[in-house]
Amino acid sequence: MDPTKRLVSLDAFRGFVMLLMISAGFGIPEMAKQAVGSDPDSIWQTLAPLFQHVPWIGCAPWDMIQPSFMFMVGVAMPFSYLKRRMRGEGFWSMSWHALTRAVLLVLLAVVLSTPASATQTTWVFTNVLAQIGLGYFFLFLLWRLGPEYEISAILVIVVGYWAYFYTFTPVDDLASLKLAAEPGTQLTGFMAPWSKHINAGADFDRWFLNLLPRSTPFVVNAGGYVTLNFVPALATMLMGSLTGRFLMRSEKGTKGRVVTLVVAGLLLVAVGVAAGYTVCPVVKRIWTPSWTLFSGGLVLILLAAFYLVVEGFGWRWLVMPFVVVGMNSIFAYVVDLMAQRGIWERLQPHLPDAWLETEYLPIIHHCGVLLVIWLLCFWLYRQRAFLRL
Repeated sequence: MDPTKRLVSLDAFRGFVMLLMISAGFGIPEMAKQAVGSDPDSIWQTLAPLFQHVPWIGCAPWDMIQPSFMFMVGVAMPFSYLKRRMRGEGFWSMSWHALTRAVLLVLLAVVLSTPASATQTTWVFTNVLAQIGLGYFFLFLLWRLGPEYEISAILVIVVGYWAYFYTFTPVDDLASLKLAAEPGTQLTGFMAPWSKHINAGADFDRWFLNLLPRSTPFVVNAGGYVTLNFVPALATMLMGSLTGRFLMRSEKGTKGRVVTLVVAGLLLVAVGVAAGYTVCPVVKRIWTPSWTLFSGGLVLILLAAFYLVVEGFGWRWLVMPFVVVGMNSIFAYVVDLMAQRGIWERLQPHLPDAWLETEYLPIIHHCGVLLVIWLLCFWLYRQRAFLRL
């Protein structure tokens, strides 16, 4: 394909994933909570797990949001920087852009992670923007070196991260951290180094995050997420970069590209599942090596579906609602985190009282906010105004 053309299927995929994230599960998890006492067998109880992260081991559709973003950053890199090169930019100019973008993403993530009620900066780096930012400059350097370096880096990261967790397993236990055990999160035997809160990544954060100004000492991230997730997530981005190279340079037709993506995705999924049973569990919250392979394979298959629909069948009209958001994903993300509550408060006076008193209020709430943010993105799209870092 023409490397100067915009990959609309990538915009559509990005917009689709962003809309899912903004939707907060369309209010379905809240509906399930409401039904716990009155109707424990309701349809909401059945649907809710699809729109929530798994507690520790395994994967739900909702768990695929972050790896999709990380992967798509990699896919976009060959297209983005080739255009810069064609405009005459040299290595140092592109390096400065990559470094600046990385720093801005991390700083923006820290700002968005700091609650409005906080009296000082909340230094956490598990936000998806921070994770992208921490790995972005390394992604750029490896992309510049070439595909053989990217492949080598993926192997080194996957094996090295596994070795790091086994070498630096902490001596802490839940009792010393004054925490209660959660079902299915404390592993034993060979898999023990991948337990929630008692792992090398969490131990690193107990050292690193307490070097930064804090009102109270950092002990654990409630969800079990760790800063070092950006290291294996870099492997996810590198898989995306290799995919971008393939889509840009492959002489195969659209169907041939799709088949290649699907086959590669299925192989990665199979290897990830096998590794999950033998080497380390599939855990998204600490981005285990098996999760890196498993989720990377699933994203490849999802991307192949969008590529087939848009680039193969030419059905761009079908995905335009996603493209509108995908081309302004950072704007949508920032508005969602900073203004969602304000949007809902301003919507309520314009809604019928019956809508505000119904048991379906969580669905109305989240779908209403989602619609407003989409309309803002649509207006910016019509103005050809796009927020980029």
